[in-house]
Amino acid sequence: MAAAGDGPWLDDAAGRLVRPFTVSDGRTRPTVELDLMSQVMVTGATPFGYLGPEHAQALDLCRAPLPVAEVAAHLKLPVAVTKVLLADLVDCGGLTTKPPVSDHNPTDRALLEAVLDGLRRQL
Repeated sequence: MAAAGDGPWLDDAAGRLVRPFTVSDGRTRPTVELDLMSQVMVTGATPFGYLGPEHAQALDLCRAPLPVAEVAAHLKLPVAVTKVLLADLVDCGGLTTKPPVSDHNPTDRALLEAVLDGLRRQL
């Protein structure tokens, strides 16, 4: 059964009734540079222009800083579509973004081994 508030967007048998790329009007490239770990957060300003339901959901999710990947998971949309939606919100003043904060070197052998060990434990 579809969750309350999903309305006509989801169907138990068919899944998502609206194709993901119709949500972004077929656009596949965001106007703002975002990666999976970029943090997005509402600005508090009222965004100008038309916002679709996914835009409103993203604004609601981003009351506290969230990485792009987590927003995509909550919206149940592909990351490429989510990046376009988030870029729309940055462009209209509703969101702000900052690069991810990392204390780790992504090629640090000890870090990579710890991640690998964690993945092995999950299997």
